[in-house]
Formats: sequence, C-alpha cells, structure tokens
Amino acid sequence: MNIPIAQPPWTGLGKRLESTFRKALFDFKMLDGINKVAIALSGGKDSLTLLFLLHAISGRGFPNLELHAIHVGGEFSCGAGVNEDYLRSICSQLNINFITCQSTQKLETLECYSCSRERRRLIFEAAKSVGAHTIAFGHHRDDSAQTLLMNLLHKAEFAGNLPKIHMQDYGVTIIRPLIYVGEQDIRTFAQQQGFARIMCRCPVGQNSMRKQVEDLLKELEATFPNARENIAKAGILYGSQKAATP
Repeated sequence: MNIPIAQPPWTGLGKRLESTFRKALFDFKMLDGINKVAIALSGGKDSLTLLFLLHAISGRGFPNLELHAIHVGGEFSCGAGVNEDYLRSICSQLNINFITCQSTQKLETLECYSCSRERRRLIFEAAKSVGAHTIAFGHHRDDSAQTLLMNLLHKAEFAGNLPKIHMQDYGVTIIRPLIYVGEQDIRTFAQQQGFARIMCRCPVGQNSMRKQVEDLLKELEATFPNARENIAKAGILYGSQKAATP
C-alpha cells in the first residue's frame, strides 16, 4: 500500500498553506496553553491536510504537540469512506495515536443532522478519554461560507463556523485551523502530495442542503467573483466580535 506523507520542507503552495494555517492559530489563540490535540480524521482531503499541517508545526514555533487522530467508521458515515488501515498507517508513520469509533447510522434513517450529532459525540468522548479537550476539525473557508448562508436563509441567523468555540455542555473546545484556507487550495495540495483520490461516499450528501448552498455560491460567484471569500470573512469577523462581547 502506497502511504503518502506530506511534511516540510514545503515549496510553493505547501509553504503558503502552512503560513495561512499558522496565522489562524495565532489570530484566534487556538493553541494557547495547549499541548494535547485531538484531530477529527475522516480521511478526506480536508482532515488529512489538517493532520499533516498540525504535525508539521508541532515544535516549530509551537509546543511539541501530543496528537490523537479520531476516526468514525460504520456502515454509513459522513466522509471519505476510506480504509481504516490506510489512515492507521499514516498515523503510525507520523507517531500519532489513532483511535476508531463506530457510527450506528443506517441507510433507512440516515440524515445529516443526526449523523453529525452522533459523530461529534463519539469524537468528543474519544478525545476526552485520552485527556485531549481541544479538538481540531478540518472545516475550511468554503465550509464557513456555506454554513453562514444555510443559517441565514434557513434560520434567519447570521452565523458561520467559529474559528474557536468552547462547547460548555461537553467540556471540550473546537478549533478550526483551516478557517482561512480555500477548498481549492486544499484540493490542489492533496493532489500534489498524493492523497486526493478519496471522495465522499455519503449516500445522502449529494442532495443535502449544503450541496444546494454550494450551487448557490457558484451562481453568486458568476456575478461577484469574491462572494465566497467575502461571505466567509464577514462570518468570521461577526462571530469573533460577538464571542468577545461580554
């Protein structure tokens, strides 16, 4: 099995991605006082990019990080549907602890909301079992723009993905170090580094509300080329200001 490992020294895009990644970590103090981080690892391009970049910055301007990768498998589960041995081999080569959990989702009841809630619960519980109360998710700039539009149009709420948020009820903090990074850059990086062949296999994902909002964003970009980036920026700025207000 060919196991691609992306690590510095980078050239070109890799160097720019790490710089943008570091900026988000510093801007939102994501790792202040933290030396143990759990990574939600689906096996797709986003979560693997997150894994490789967190490993790359560990001990380089940041403390040496104790990293734990958490993968949720099961009969039907959002994400790449990637072979667990593939992910386990990557983590082994990087000396990252690999943890697996099993989703209970079935096709006849499968829908995004309940699946997402179960996956998060499993990830939170697994992270806390190894003493990691900071959990990194691979949500990028485009995810934030989609989330903001979904919340605005569906619930009249102006809310995108926050870069850092404490989940009081669960006793964990979510961080999103890829929040400044566009999906196309991640896709290109994954192709360059050899881990881009995995595609989402969720049987309902292609007809989800998120997919419909993505189509809407593409229509907006035909008239406003910077629409996606500006929507994401507005969401991050508003959310950060709101979170900072006592």
